[in-house]
Amino acid sequence: MGLKVCGINPDLNITPQRRELQPHGTLDFPCAGYAECYSPDPDHALPWHWHDDLEVIYILSGQLTAETPGVRYELAEGDCIAFNGGVLHSANTSTFCEIRSAVFSADLITGGKDTVFAKKYILPLLDCYAFRAFKLDREADTDAIQAFREACNALAAERPGYEFVVRDKLSAVCMALYRHYASDFQQAGPLRSNLDEVRMQQMLTCIQENFSHGLTLADIARAAGIGERECLRCFQKTIHIPPMQYLLKYRIMQGADILLARPDESIAQVAAACGFDSPSNFSQQFRRFYRCTPREYRLRGAARQQP
Repeated sequence: MGLKVCGINPDLNITPQRRELQPHGTLDFPCAGYAECYSPDPDHALPWHWHDDLEVIYILSGQLTAETPGVRYELAEGDCIAFNGGVLHSANTSTFCEIRSAVFSADLITGGKDTVFAKKYILPLLDCYAFRAFKLDREADTDAIQAFREACNALAAERPGYEFVVRDKLSAVCMALYRHYASDFQQAGPLRSNLDEVRMQQMLTCIQENFSHGLTLADIARAAGIGERECLRCFQKTIHIPPMQYLLKYRIMQGADILLARPDESIAQVAAACGFDSPSNFSQQFRRFYRCTPREYRLRGAARQQP
């Protein structure tokens, strides 16, 4: 298995509600390790998504900005961050960044929901409302960060018995998280999305399902049963981008995918499929975002795919 490239494809692996469908690991070993390089390029941003599994990211080099709704984490070389399952998150960089990450089911650590590991430690952590994302402290959590690095090394090498090593090292990371949030367990209650996040999922669903049509701000707001002003506030607070700008960005990124996936379609056909009123408008917006024309982007993609 080794370390893989994340390769999240918005068309194939993420539902309209931004839930990632890509399986991580296997049924008998529900953990996958990833090696990824990010650059200031739209193709190398991690889009807003969520999954049921826990995720831990270590910054091998460079800098990365990770986000959950309303919170931004600036990460540098040597930093490590953990995300709880079910939490919307994204990541991007303005420079260059190399990461190692692992996405794993809690079952890998607990061995089942009826074990002491689940009941006493992991389930209270997963249900903790305070734990959405946590940037480990380089001094206080040195051992946990080192344990995670060793887990990634074991995943990459795949020597006999590496599964035991990975489970042991990821357990150490979970224990560090447990210690940090233990005081919140009694008072926090179960993990639940706040009202803004519920509305965001509804409005993102609207955009994902209808981006090829003539969506208006009123349409997006109506999906969550709110007014346009509240819609603007909600987007700004959670993902820091206005709804119509998000819609435009999503349409362009879908256009980039279609350009490569459907090489026989004309630029005009791609533009129409993404909800643009004219090929010239699509080309103009595409150039602003990708710094090249749709035709140039398609040619570059074809060149990269050649052996």
